[in-house]
Amino acid sequence: MTDRLKIYLAQRNPTVGDIDGNAALIRDARAATAAEGADLVIFPELFVCGYPPEDLVLKPFFQDRIEAAVRDLARDTGDNGPALLIGAPWRDGGGLHNAALLLDGGEIAAVRYKHDLPNYSVFDEKRVFTAGPLPGPMPFRGVRLGVMVCEDMWTPDVSECLEESGAELLVVLNGSPFESDKIDMRMQLATQRVTESQLPLIYVNQVGGQDELVFDGASFVLNADRSVAAYLPAFRVIDTATDWSRTPDGWVCAGALRAAPPEDEEAMYRAMVLGLADYVRKNGFPGVIVGLSGGIDSALTAAVAVDALGADKVRCVMMPSPYTSRESLEDAADCAKRLGVALDEIGIEPAMEAFAAMLGPVFGDRPPDTTEENIQARSRGIVLMALSNKLGHMVLTTGNKSEMSVGYATLYGDMAGGYSVLKDVYKTDVFRLSRWRNDHRPDGFAGSAAAVIPERIITKPPSAELRPDQTDQDSLPPYEKLDDILRCLIEHEMGIDEIVARGHAPELVQRVWRMLDTAEYKRRQAPPGVKLTSRAFGRDRRYPITNRFTKIL
Repeated sequence: MTDRLKIYLAQRNPTVGDIDGNAALIRDARAATAAEGADLVIFPELFVCGYPPEDLVLKPFFQDRIEAAVRDLARDTGDNGPALLIGAPWRDGGGLHNAALLLDGGEIAAVRYKHDLPNYSVFDEKRVFTAGPLPGPMPFRGVRLGVMVCEDMWTPDVSECLEESGAELLVVLNGSPFESDKIDMRMQLATQRVTESQLPLIYVNQVGGQDELVFDGASFVLNADRSVAAYLPAFRVIDTATDWSRTPDGWVCAGALRAAPPEDEEAMYRAMVLGLADYVRKNGFPGVIVGLSGGIDSALTAAVAVDALGADKVRCVMMPSPYTSRESLEDAADCAKRLGVALDEIGIEPAMEAFAAMLGPVFGDRPPDTTEENIQARSRGIVLMALSNKLGHMVLTTGNKSEMSVGYATLYGDMAGGYSVLKDVYKTDVFRLSRWRNDHRPDGFAGSAAAVIPERIITKPPSAELRPDQTDQDSLPPYEKLDDILRCLIEHEMGIDEIVARGHAPELVQRVWRMLDTAEYKRRQAPPGVKLTSRAFGRDRRYPITNRFTKIL
């Protein structure tokens, strides 16, 4: 009977569709841990294909490639080295399953299928996978492992079945995306499963960015007494050893690496940095372009880009119009200097004049309005996309969640681009994160340790500068009120009466609700961006464009 185990948690960063590359990561981790005497190396959910594979996983020849890669990995374990517990799609009896596979002794020693398939928020697993039965323990070198896959841990059914059928140690393979407060939620749920089963638990989560999703890692181990035996750093690739021994009361993990979880601002900022870094790296862009206006949104976007990619891969452009203030020109130049990025200046007044001449015969005597303001934004979009086409760099849009919620953005103008790091960041959080970044530069960031966003950019009234003396509050409620109402409507789906009870005027709540729903058609055409909250725009929140519900209020 085995009395001791050295189990490694491989908190790694896979790429969706890169079967060979992900298999190479598995081999790399196995080789590194074999030298340290590992018995078992545990990887995150669906690691072989990357998570989430979405409809890519439905292609039969993709499934063929995955199965061939898994069998090759299994053969590698015939050398008496560490066993592998990996996640992969797996065909069985005409169904495709989200599987955990134990590779040991040169073969696929055991397979277990995810039982509880999530079908909410960003998850569509019932669309592509078949649910497995309630699992029994997985035998491994004299130990009965109770293996679960991600959502299986969120309710008690699977862990209860495993405990009742003789599992000695719970192991959870995860692809759990980052959201604010989710790190605490995972720990609470894991603690519940440990309390119910009286079994220790290993939780291994992937790290990295995949389109809108960011995976924060933050893997951990709980002993049966609910004490934290290991806690891996969030947002970091790392392989960590855990030493286990059998006692009269069951398996116990000796103290291992215990990192501190990041606070809220740091977690959000790190998610933005990692999401952008992986989107650029995994899609092969040489760098990014940012329209640097002298405002806080573009300044924070540029700071995230430099921290993610390095100043040499970030190019900024100031595109002044006749309405651009001297302060904005100075602030953009100051910000670029602090960030160490190149700053080009390309004025859009010639484009404005050209469009006025082109459109004048049709516009006739109609007075100027938002049409001319949108022409300015679209002229800037043309400049940025032309630079992107010529240089190969991807354009980052700079709009925040508050603006996107109420349609305070121009289609084919400031919405033109390939990715948005502020897509799920409310304006009040833009200010909060900007101040946090000026006070901090955690390890691993490529940017300067100094304050990178000029103080005047943070303190001056926000303005699109599309007409004389314009401020955002000419068109929008104060951001403190707007953001609170938007959180009530978006994250919490509250009704008008509930929101009014928080101290907001009924007519203001109704106005914001109408703006939110009216702007749905714009958001459908917006670029992807980092998901940070429980209800990001896109796959997370799906509303009809044609919608008369708000019009009956």
